[in-house]
Amino acid sequence: MNQQHPHHPHVPNQPAWPPGGYNPPPQPPKKTNVGKVIGLGCAGVIGLVVLIGVIGVAAGGDGDKDDKTTSSAPATVPDAGRTADDLPNQDDAKATSSVTLKARKTSFSKSILASDSNYTSVLVTLTNNGHEPLDVNPLFFTITDTNGTKHTHELAADEQQIDTVKLAPGENISGTVTGKATFTPKYVTFTNGFLGDSYRADVS
Repeated sequence: MNQQHPHHPHVPNQPAWPPGGYNPPPQPPKKTNVGKVIGLGCAGVIGLVVLIGVIGVAAGGDGDKDDKTTSSAPATVPDAGRTADDLPNQDDAKATSSVTLKARKTSFSKSILASDSNYTSVLVTLTNNGHEPLDVNPLFFTITDTNGTKHTHELAADEQQIDTVKLAPGENISGTVTGKATFTPKYVTFTNGFLGDSYRADVS
């Protein structure tokens, strides 16, 4: 004998709920490719800018190189920036030099202002061969010894120190130039003013 289960009629316009009475999970939103497209576009623009910059730098480097290679003329170095070894010796340039400088060894004559006798003096003679007055000052002289050490003048240490004068054209003056310590002088350098031309004479 067949058993029949009771049939529950479905009420129209009523939602069919799943067993347990829970709502069905919402569907995840569909992903779009808009973000990828924008990212790729920005990357392309940045890459293009970098490429243009690299090409510009390369072109600029070639231009600098061309400028450096075309400028081959040597720079002119004034006497004031040269060492004493680079200066012409007065014995070889008397005819064209406006100043003649001579130097020879002499004994140190201690003045009352000298603290001791540990000094070295050189007797110098300076002649103005130019057409303009020449300023002479003991501080314009230096002595270089046989070891290459330069000694500045020690003011008022020697009684025979060269005077501070203005030489007229054709005039000359003699006096001592003195350096601190005992050493063997090799040559004396006279600078026409602190920044003017320099002249050298070997010590005989």
